[in-house]
Amino acid sequence: MRTEVVSEPGHRDRPNEDFASVGLPAFGQGGCLVVLDGVTPPRTGTGCSHSVSWFTTRLGGALTELTVSCPDLTLPEILSRAILRTAEPHAATCDLSHPRTPQSTVVLARWSAETVDYLVLSDSVLLLESADGSVIPVLDDRLARLPRASLATDALIDAVVRNKEGGFFTAAADPSVAERAVTGSVPRHEVRALAALTDGAARWVEKFREGDWVRCVGLVRKEGARALVERVRALEAADKEERTYLRRSKTHDDATVVFVEP
Repeated sequence: MRTEVVSEPGHRDRPNEDFASVGLPAFGQGGCLVVLDGVTPPRTGTGCSHSVSWFTTRLGGALTELTVSCPDLTLPEILSRAILRTAEPHAATCDLSHPRTPQSTVVLARWSAETVDYLVLSDSVLLLESADGSVIPVLDDRLARLPRASLATDALIDAVVRNKEGGFFTAAADPSVAERAVTGSVPRHEVRALAALTDGAARWVEKFREGDWVRCVGLVRKEGARALVERVRALEAADKEERTYLRRSKTHDDATVVFVEP
């Protein structure tokens, strides 16, 4: 088995709000990967005394432990339980109903000798590479499909589309959001490798258009996960002034890549 985990903050003087892990159960069969991209909080506050990195660390830890130790649970059930477990320690001290309570995207995959199960919530990406080199991207593209007018301001996003029907969903404090995730299962023999990327790493494809998902997985396979992040950083630096591709996006974002050949 080959595994690689690379996670780099967008800025060295700010905490990395991403989370990444690979879990391998002691009985030696199968495993899991978890990738979270914490939603950067607004300056106006979140109703919570805890940071986004505090949240992603605890949610990611709960997801890893539950996915490895509870093979009888579905991935939506695991996400639901992990959200509840993460909410409990600060439910009495923080306003978890606040639209910007700490939250994150989720990529969760679990493989056994028979199947590969997956769950994706919001705009991180899971890539399933087949033996013939083709790649199936698992995407939750609800945010990308929203009209730009609904994303004009943070206040409008929170009021109209964030964790709202007809909008997009993230993992925050409501366990029912697990049922909104994109899920599926494929036979294990059809998957040669898995790659999970937060949107900071997926920029290589989605924002800078340097290649498609097949080329992206090929790059990671040949040169390693860090090579993809380094290429994204070089592209960001080159576009810092003109902003032809970055436009209004932050120049550097937290970037995480997990690559597994199970």
